[in-house]
Amino acid sequence: MVKVVTFGCRINAYESEVIKEKLKDFENLIVVNTCAVTGEAERQCRQAIRKLKRENPLADIIVTGCSAQINAQKLAKMPEVSLVLGNAEKKQIEKYAANLCAAKQQVSDIMTDETYDDYIITGFEGRQKAFVQIQQGCNHRCTYCIVPYARGHNRSVPEELVIKQIGCFLKSGFTEICLTGVDICSYQPSFTDLVEHILQQIPELPVLNFGSLDPAAIDDRFIKLLEQYHNIGNYFHFSIQSGDNEVLRKMGRRHKREKVIELCQKIRSIRSDARFGADFICGFPTETEKAFQNSCALVKDAGLNKLHVFPYSERTGTPAATWQQIPMQERRKRAEILRKLSEE
Repeated sequence: MVKVVTFGCRINAYESEVIKEKLKDFENLIVVNTCAVTGEAERQCRQAIRKLKRENPLADIIVTGCSAQINAQKLAKMPEVSLVLGNAEKKQIEKYAANLCAAKQQVSDIMTDETYDDYIITGFEGRQKAFVQIQQGCNHRCTYCIVPYARGHNRSVPEELVIKQIGCFLKSGFTEICLTGVDICSYQPSFTDLVEHILQQIPELPVLNFGSLDPAAIDDRFIKLLEQYHNIGNYFHFSIQSGDNEVLRKMGRRHKREKVIELCQKIRSIRSDARFGADFICGFPTETEKAFQNSCALVKDAGLNKLHVFPYSERTGTPAATWQQIPMQERRKRAEILRKLSEE
């Protein structure tokens, strides 16, 4: 039996289900699907690997995912690890699992990968909601973010495969579908068109939800769909990161705080039951106390109900990691203030 341990985002959750199905005939094997969004996330992955080996001394451990992509050598040096696979190699994990005696590290340049995994899965173990991957990678370069270097360029799954995967989940009894990816609003040729075509071709779909939405990419056509199709869920999660326009500019984000407020107002005017969540980074370099207060104010001004809050984490290879840093104690303090505001 194969054990798959998943860290991080919804796209990892989807890919872990693919891994489980591809490796269902293997024995005594553990796969750790890692995250690299923060340094703490990577530390937790390494800690879990050590614990898994202590608890399963005879099992082989394959480590893949974003931390494996950007820190392959560090993970390959761990005695507990049998094989490190990059995100491109993950798509052929069954091939590498069958030949564990080969090189301990199989990680190619993700920026040259133009492919996607077209494998269709049948279910999600232990979940009521099924995630459907619609794209991979990201072409934006936010100054704090390492993800594009772990996931590569934007690649979109063809519409017919997305619809086929949703149909398969509905046949398996799932009643809620969530579209996921690294940057789903960058789906090509059009995210809004994809959503509309899904709803047109699968009218029996009970609920359609979305992973993180980029405020800069949400257009009036998408909002119009909320009026037309009542099987779109009422929860919308935005990748906001800050409520201060100057910090957003330094982050390389493409929206302003006013856009977030306007977006929430427009959606509420159509869907009075709408709820909004958001990702925020606290203690980003250049974030003054006044800038942080602007983030707190945005939560109230936009009526954000559910926050995912992170203290800023330096990621080697990103521009922001070279700038003057705010003390970690202050970053954590601000994050705690914002979390309490979210609870209120």
